[in-house]
Amino acid sequence: MRSSSGGRPRPGWLALPFTLAVRAFAPSRPGRVTDGTTTAIQVLRTAVGIAATVWLLCAYPLRQSAADIAKDQAAEAFIGAGVLLITAPVALGIFVAAARPPARSVYIRRLAGPAKGFFALFMSVLVLWGLLQDSAGARMAQELGMWKIVFLPLALGAVLFAVPYGLTAVVLCVHYVFRTADVHEVLPALLSPVLVWVLFAFQVTDPSAVDAPTAVRALFLFGPPVSVSVLSLLELRRLRRRFGITVRTALRGGPGGP
Repeated sequence: MRSSSGGRPRPGWLALPFTLAVRAFAPSRPGRVTDGTTTAIQVLRTAVGIAATVWLLCAYPLRQSAADIAKDQAAEAFIGAGVLLITAPVALGIFVAAARPPARSVYIRRLAGPAKGFFALFMSVLVLWGLLQDSAGARMAQELGMWKIVFLPLALGAVLFAVPYGLTAVVLCVHYVFRTADVHEVLPALLSPVLVWVLFAFQVTDPSAVDAPTAVRALFLFGPPVSVSVLSLLELRRLRRRFGITVRTALRGGPGGP
């Protein structure tokens, strides 16, 4: 970390892709209601899930290589992002259309947050596809002749930036449900269960990567969607009890609304 003249820390070049991804995908609407208890429980659930997965991989024989398992995990993240690319716009459209006119105009303005997330993810994927698809970057360099001396460092820099940025973007857009909290606080809790149960449907059809007993595999298969669903219900309950925010008040634009 380096400090600017005003004493504010600035990220180094290596951290720049991750910092920009966080800025693009983390909700940032002023006045957004957050619940520290719910956030802490979500972090704890993630930590427990990671620890349990590591234990599972160490305790039982693997049916696949570590590289194949890592690829499967990355594929699940991309599938989750793909699911959100379809479900999030539909859900936002239904939510905005169902809101009463005074609240509807507010939610339409707030769509800028999710739109930035969609645009940022699209551009990162487009850059990677353009440079890496069928060695397109190398072929383009050959066509530029002497100018490839300038193009190759720029293309390499773009790839080195786009790869960590794109991977971080995929993880964050799933974690933050494409910044739908910027539109309203109830939306992430409503969309998260849909996402995890769709991922569950994909996992059911895939063979297990670990040679574990049936009961253990069932626990790890059903654990994530069930726990996320329970946490979503808890989040909606706490929003209602602590802040008076419900889906009904959100749509009506009354207390606890926009």
